[in-house]
Amino acid sequence: MIKKATWTLGADHSQGASPPIREIECTTCQDRSEASTDQLGPDSWALHHAGLTGHTGYREIVTAFLRATPGPGKGQLPTP
Repeated sequence: MIKKATWTLGADHSQGASPPIREIECTTCQDRSEASTDQLGPDSWALHHAGLTGHTGYREIVTAFLRATPGPGKGQLPTP
């Protein structure tokens, strides 16, 4: 157990970490783009969907991967 530890939470930039995954969902019909780490795919889907349907409202869904790290001199994470 770590007591009085100062921790920070931020984007996971560790080796092999996944970049954020994005989807765009139509708020009119709930149809949605494929999940992608590339911004162009979901954005293109939304614009194409708008052109086909006239739907203009969209929700961006982002899954971002985070990592907690101990502050200076606080050691490593405890093992379960």
